[in-house]
Amino acid sequence: MTMEGIVREIDEGVSAANQGNTLVALVHLEKAAREGRSPRITSYLGYCLARERKQVAQGLALCRQAIQKEPASTEHYLNLGRVYLIAGQKGQAIKAMRRGLKNGRNSHLIKELQRLGRRRPPLFQGLTRNHPANKYAGLLLHRLGWR
Repeated sequence: MTMEGIVREIDEGVSAANQGNTLVALVHLEKAAREGRSPRITSYLGYCLARERKQVAQGLALCRQAIQKEPASTEHYLNLGRVYLIAGQKGQAIKAMRRGLKNGRNSHLIKELQRLGRRRPPLFQGLTRNHPANKYAGLLLHRLGWR
């Protein structure tokens, strides 16, 4: 495969992943990865593997590997956060995405953080967030549509 072909596969894979079509992205990225792995390929491949094949541990490892090689890239933190969301670790996902924002602006990263929303303060400020009174009162008010 020529260098232009590899770049085209990477661009199509990244575009498909950012649009939510990770199956198509996985096909393009795997083709590009056969020729050699850049941190960008590694990061997006980790996200696509976690989402499509449920290989969350491998996805996390690939995203972390990409961050080690290019710690200033916001894309890698976005993909790490996405994999954490797939794993059900919303807190870790938000931390990873916020670390990415410290490196620069990324429209996909900002949209993802906005989609996740902000946590409201606990109802009873004197108690911890995970105290049963805060937890169940918050759930009740949320279901009633008052919060």
